[in-house]
Amino acid sequence: MKYSSLDAQSVRRFCEDLFVKWGFPRHDSAGIADVLVTADLFGIESHGVQRLIRYYLAFEEGSIDPGAQQRVVHDTPLSAVIDAPRTMGQVVGRNAMELAIKKARESGAGIVTVRGSNHYGIAGYYTLMAAKADMLGISMTNTEAIMVPTFGKKAMLGTSPIAVCMPADPVPFWYDAATTVVTRGKLEVYNKRGASLPPGWASDEDGLACVDPARILGNIVGKKGGGIFPLGGSDEETGSHKGYGLGVIVELFTALFSGGTTSPHVMGSGNADTSFCFWAIDYGLFGDKNEIRGRVSALLQELRDSPKADGQTRIYTHGEKEFESRSEKIKSGIPVNEKTLSEMRMISERAGIGFDAYFG
Repeated sequence: MKYSSLDAQSVRRFCEDLFVKWGFPRHDSAGIADVLVTADLFGIESHGVQRLIRYYLAFEEGSIDPGAQQRVVHDTPLSAVIDAPRTMGQVVGRNAMELAIKKARESGAGIVTVRGSNHYGIAGYYTLMAAKADMLGISMTNTEAIMVPTFGKKAMLGTSPIAVCMPADPVPFWYDAATTVVTRGKLEVYNKRGASLPPGWASDEDGLACVDPARILGNIVGKKGGGIFPLGGSDEETGSHKGYGLGVIVELFTALFSGGTTSPHVMGSGNADTSFCFWAIDYGLFGDKNEIRGRVSALLQELRDSPKADGQTRIYTHGEKEFESRSEKIKSGIPVNEKTLSEMRMISERAGIGFDAYFG
């Protein structure tokens, strides 16, 4: 599939103006745009501007409301639960992590859960917010049922990503990964490319391996059975039960703690039905922060410097590829496939903003 390179700042302005046009305040629109552009700069195409079509459809059906209110329904010095029906996930997500950071500054740790919201982008964005405040950040989200449990043929859990970010030098440790083999967004990208899935990613309605992304996505939307395998694949011998267990853990920290909707009962692709959690931990609770950061940085450097497998020249620590991608794409532009470009043009025309005014 053909890709075009778009200037990152132009993409940012386009997204921000689009959400303003949809009725979001400028501040919130800038925050939403930052989450999307960060994903694309990090090389996470599945969660960047290719997600605009999902938000457009949710906005059209009314499951995302620019005027939706969020309220704290449970509050302690260390924790909070936010009820956020029909909110934009990135808006309440940023607010929730800011609240967790505030509690961590006051009490050493802050844990905030959210219920009733929408897709919030890459989980790792919010952990970076904590790291910028010199804290350890953790974030998770449940989703509609997409993961088939080990030995099952019906999707029961979400892709349920876990993200962790710890300040370190020269780059933080930044981990953000689904508890499924891949994300739904990755299937969407393969479907747009007209490409077959690698074997071992997903199953059909009978629980059998399937490489047709359109069929898998159709089954997920239609609740017809099948879905994406847990991290580890379809068999216990390759660790399927581990990804399955991690998916349950994410459900515990998101929907179950917040009183939200669990993945088997999330409807409408997770629109207005999604739960999150955000942790900010002042790691100074465990000693001198400079010393701790130094120990973390030293371990990461040891990993990079450790012996390489034959034919390999580099060992990466989590986050290195993403930060290097960001530096490169700020200069060279964000690659966007032709199907996503077509969707962006259609959405901009419907919103009444000129696509060519941003991208020529």
